Amino acid sequence: MPQRITPTLLTLALSMAFPWQSAVAQTAAAPEAKKDVSQLEAVIVTGSRRAENLREVPLSISAIKSEELDTYNASGQDIRALSGKVPSLNIESDYGRTFPRFYVRGLGNTDFDMNASQPVGLVYDDVVQESIALKGFPVFDMEQVELLRGPQGTLFGRNSPAGVMKFDSAKPGKHFEGYANLGIGRWNAVNLETAVNVPLSEDWQMRVAGIVQRQDNRVHNPIAGATADLEGYNDKALRVQAAYKNGGFSGLFKIQARDFKGTATTFRANIIKKGTNDFVDGYDDSYYPTDGYNSQTLTSNEVSARLRWDFDGVSLYSITAHDRAKFYSRGDVDGGFGAPYAPPSGPNYGGQLANIPFDAQTADGIPMLRQTTQEFRLQSNTSAPLQWIAGLYYFNEKLQVDSFNFDSFAAGDPQNGYAVQRQEAKSWAAFGNLNYAVTPDFKVRGGIRYTDDKKDFTASRTQTPFGGANVGPLTTNPKSTNWSWDLGANYNLDKSVTVFTRVATGYRAPSIQGRVLFGDTISVASSEKVLSVEAGFKADLLDNTARISGTVFKYRVKDMQLTAGSGSVNQNRLINAAKAEGQGFEIDAQAIIARDWRTTLGFSYNDTEIKDPNLFASPCGAPCTVLDPAGPVTGSVSINGNPLPRAPKVVWNWTLKYSTEIGNGELTVLTDWAFKDKYNMFLYEAVEYRAKSALEGGLRVGYGWANGKYEVAAFSRNITDHRQVVAAIDFNNLTGIVNEPRSYGVQFKALF
Repeated sequence: MPQRITPTLLTLALSMAFPWQSAVAQTAAAPEAKKDVSQLEAVIVTGSRRAENLREVPLSISAIKSEELDTYNASGQDIRALSGKVPSLNIESDYGRTFPRFYVRGLGNTDFDMNASQPVGLVYDDVVQESIALKGFPVFDMEQVELLRGPQGTLFGRNSPAGVMKFDSAKPGKHFEGYANLGIGRWNAVNLETAVNVPLSEDWQMRVAGIVQRQDNRVHNPIAGATADLEGYNDKALRVQAAYKNGGFSGLFKIQARDFKGTATTFRANIIKKGTNDFVDGYDDSYYPTDGYNSQTLTSNEVSARLRWDFDGVSLYSITAHDRAKFYSRGDVDGGFGAPYAPPSGPNYGGQLANIPFDAQTADGIPMLRQTTQEFRLQSNTSAPLQWIAGLYYFNEKLQVDSFNFDSFAAGDPQNGYAVQRQEAKSWAAFGNLNYAVTPDFKVRGGIRYTDDKKDFTASRTQTPFGGANVGPLTTNPKSTNWSWDLGANYNLDKSVTVFTRVATGYRAPSIQGRVLFGDTISVASSEKVLSVEAGFKADLLDNTARISGTVFKYRVKDMQLTAGSGSVNQNRLINAAKAEGQGFEIDAQAIIARDWRTTLGFSYNDTEIKDPNLFASPCGAPCTVLDPAGPVTGSVSINGNPLPRAPKVVWNWTLKYSTEIGNGELTVLTDWAFKDKYNMFLYEAVEYRAKSALEGGLRVGYGWANGKYEVAAFSRNITDHRQVVAAIDFNNLTGIVNEPRSYGVQFKALF
């Protein structure tokens, strides 16, 4: 039976907003004047902690506007929909709609532990989202998303050696207005997004926004006594903001929350044809025989206050935030069903049986997460040639991780294993940045940052799977300090062309992995350090009807933190590679090619390489075809010279938009395409675990009328229904994770 839609958070949002409607109706904004479509609009970014024209910033930055986000999210997709939409960006997850992992220029982290750190920072409304339980917050009612490539250590809260994804939601305004956007699609999918902006007084404004995304299950399990239907979800989120301004003081106060219920990623045993990276013959996407239970829940909330005091020549900023979350995810990691439950014939994919001789059904949870952050920033607010920023940052995170194992060979799948990890991470930093205009056309920037990190960690196993002794408590308390810096320059060749260069260092604190449910040790990876060099240009051409930017870059990572598998055991471990290097280039372009036609093109090439002749890893436990040379220890292989995992060399995206007036409205047709090159799923190279290249496209056809107040549209994502294995579990049975199938539906949007 289809799930009932219960938009509790949205109901609360609307009930809070509408009581003021009659009181403020007289302040409603007049319809906006039609935008000039003969030229490209200037792109204003805030990645440098100031509002600046993108062309004036000596950084490689891409911006995704709210209109583009509406298109990508039309079918109810999550944050992974942004993957490949700008150069050098990849986003994936082994947990489905939660736990996204970000990669920029090939730098990322494949670790699936609950306390894993990532080299790509995520900043949501100026607040760092460190934990995986916070990173996947739905993207709705946004002003803009920015990707800042390369180390970003001297301007943002947490050090981010690979880059920063910066999300900025729409802020409260001085007019009563709002919108509702409803999409209905395949598998009874519903995507409802709405926002209401209410001016409460001359000094106070409020904005309430919410989203409900749900979909019926689309995968069936024929095995009795287990979760019968999978891949459905119900995701709700709410954001309430209040803005105050009086004289030289302004404040922005926010409460946001998320409530997700669904199923975890389906791991599918024996779907990869041995000796290839193809599906086995007879693979059926809707058919998933498993003896396991599958469920996933996530709740999170945040309260924050962003305050600003303007004085003569300087402004003082305070950003205070407190985040909380709970997470639980249970799935059948072996991807099939155990031999005791196998019917005589058994599901058969091209001669590969889905039943397996052992069980591996586990769950991981975060019963408690508390994150508190505080930033103070003092910066100049004059038009003088010298601009500066100085700041202090504090971060505190308290986290508990629970790990469970279940015996699917026993009636009722009883729990037979339990381990617990507890971690407290503390960090503080002092940072500064200078921007000096040597001439009106030549500007130099430099920054420096000191960081002090400390983690206190303990792990214990109090219930051991398959018998055996308990373990722990095991403890570790890594500490580290770091000085990082950057130096850049921007030069205007003329009024439309700018060249820039930048040298920067980055740093990531030590990471800890305590997966003791099946092991007896914890692993610690020491801090990693990045040196990055880049140079590029940005140009507005043909009377602002075309815009193009290009960057070439090279970076080196010392003591890079990597995650290695353990062969036939579902147990990862942290390691440090002596060095890894990457180099490549990026192109980002937009153009008005005719009165009714617009296009964009993004292209990136990333060549990465692990450089450590003394580093070896255990390859797959399944019967896969390993390509790396054998190591000195039986069962190990050398990974020296391999590319970084999940790092495709080529990524490109292209969009084409056609708009024309028909009758009293406007017809818009938009298609977007993203290509991702092949990549290794793990540190080692194996034929079966090398993802194919992929090209996925989307199409949206809409008609708006009444001066844009109403629009109806039809959409489709992955319109070619391209299917392939995008990730894997490599300890057994050629188990794969498959990309999302084609989705389609209709949309209706109304402004008021």
